[in-house]
Amino acid sequence: MLRAEICCNRELSFLMEAHDALSGAIAKQAGFKGLWASGLSIACSLGYRDANEASWNQLVDVVERIVDSTELPVLVDGDGGFGNFNNARLLARKLRQRGAAGIALEDSCFPKMNSFVGDRHPLADIDEFSGRLRAVKDTVADDLVLVARIEALIAGHGMDEAILRASAYAAAGADAILIHSRKSTADEILSFASTWQNCLPVVIVPTKYYRTPVSKYRDASISTVKPTRQDRRRSLFENSWFGDYSCAKKSDEG
Repeated sequence: MLRAEICCNRELSFLMEAHDALSGAIAKQAGFKGLWASGLSIACSLGYRDANEASWNQLVDVVERIVDSTELPVLVDGDGGFGNFNNARLLARKLRQRGAAGIALEDSCFPKMNSFVGDRHPLADIDEFSGRLRAVKDTVADDLVLVARIEALIAGHGMDEAILRASAYAAAGADAILIHSRKSTADEILSFASTWQNCLPVVIVPTKYYRTPVSKYRDASISTVKPTRQDRRRSLFENSWFGDYSCAKKSDEG
């Protein structure tokens, strides 16, 4: 089901963030068809920083509770895989056993630093990170959707670097690309989408540019949007971003 939403669906899809069984159940009740198990939110709910302080075992346990309570497909924020290619494939195998539908791995170094801390982060070597992706793909094949998260834009390395990495990760077996930005408008993301030409489906996280109309994502052929944690903190569908989504959903339903 998650593969259909991200990789095969021509309509824009939405994955709501969840950090435990209750938040997942709220998202399901609100009408979301899939969930994003956020590494940041899970870490914070456990009393840790978003810096790989929570272990992969703790992450996997939380994901299992979300899956059991919602029966929705869950895309798991796997950070960088908690180490090298061996750690990444172990994480993927355990997530598959617990019922996850997909894993997103970011091209960060271990231990990771939250994307919004500082102005320029070091990134993982392209070949080394591609090896992590290949190891995961060899381990879980098509049982999990594999999303490669590119930190080049948000870490200050530029558009050319982002496109270079997207191409390498596609060749390594990624099913979709997640691109992130710290800009307050979606211009950088839309530019990436235009250059990338949908070679693989694109997933976005509008943390800073959340006021962008949903129609712009549709026009850019974005595949999936992960609404920001700010939206979950308020009552679902209370603010303007979800107002846009709610109206769009009603319109789609006729």
